[in-house]
Amino acid sequence: MSKTPAPEPKYNRCGFRIKIITPAAVIRLAVFALFLMIICVLGYYLMIRMPGKSYSGPLPALTNEQILIRDGLVRDVNKLAGEIGERNIWNYKRYLAAADFIEDCLVRAGYKVRRQEYEVEKKTCYNIEAERLGTKYPEQIIVIGAHYDSVYGTVGANDNASGAAAVLALARYFAGVENVRTLRFVLFVNEEPPFYHTDKMGSMVYAKRCRTNGDNIIAMLSLETIGYYSDEPGSQKYPFPFNLAYPSTGNFIGFVSNLGDSRKLLHTVIGSFRKNCQFPSEGGAIPEIVAGINWSDHWSFWQYDYPAIMVTDTAPFRYKYYHSPYDTPDKIDYDRTARAVSGLQSVIAELDSRGDVVYFR
Repeated sequence: MSKTPAPEPKYNRCGFRIKIITPAAVIRLAVFALFLMIICVLGYYLMIRMPGKSYSGPLPALTNEQILIRDGLVRDVNKLAGEIGERNIWNYKRYLAAADFIEDCLVRAGYKVRRQEYEVEKKTCYNIEAERLGTKYPEQIIVIGAHYDSVYGTVGANDNASGAAAVLALARYFAGVENVRTLRFVLFVNEEPPFYHTDKMGSMVYAKRCRTNGDNIIAMLSLETIGYYSDEPGSQKYPFPFNLAYPSTGNFIGFVSNLGDSRKLLHTVIGSFRKNCQFPSEGGAIPEIVAGINWSDHWSFWQYDYPAIMVTDTAPFRYKYYHSPYDTPDKIDYDRTARAVSGLQSVIAELDSRGDVVYFR
């Protein structure tokens, strides 16, 4: 039995073969396009869409309170990154000077300070904690933290004297405000390489102790590299495809969580910030495999099943002096950092004052 010969291929005038698109192929393409559209919409709503609206327009004049915050940031960043300088276990005397300075600041603010000691390379390292016990729900704990060490070879003004100075500013403010939940202000050591993401990382040691003690940490805010801003177009970079969804001008403060347990906390925090602070902000609940999502102390709290977020200027995605000898105090925008810290005051106050039982999960 003879077979029906296949139709001869058709060619256009230039000699190129014309490919016939069948109805089945059209259907497959339509299904694939619909699938991609669904993935994009879900990704937007799960990861990028945040409560409230980012502030835009001219920044208002600093309030008297924000001026006080700014002056404190200038003083503390210059002390840590200017006078003390590089602070890590390879510059152990300076590291100890930084720990002593932080403890003295907290004591002067009225706190009883606790040091959590542990040993790294035969040197004693210290996480530094100041706690203000809640008057109504003391078992519910909010942690505000930042690392105070600097990477080898740099004085670490933005990374992370800016975050450490912000924690000190917030501790001073809440020392004079009644809080119904327990507030802990914690300065961590050994966030930088080679201890990053190891059991020698200060926040990992701290979070492990909290879980062992059964501490009910309902929220953790990690303040990481928060002092650099730019109005130049193209000053903000992101890994693909996030560069398609976020602004390309680095004039905002960022709020970041993973895509799981900390997403609710992220939405609560950025919604509060946008309601109370006239300063640009962006947020993202990002899968942990994406570069940058787990680059700070909040990651340690994720390992022990605590809700935690990072507050950041996005570090190397904006700051060209990241982990370089040029990360010096003169690079910090103290006015804008003060505005961000002022907004965080309102955020923490709202986290503290919510209903009787709070679960940010």
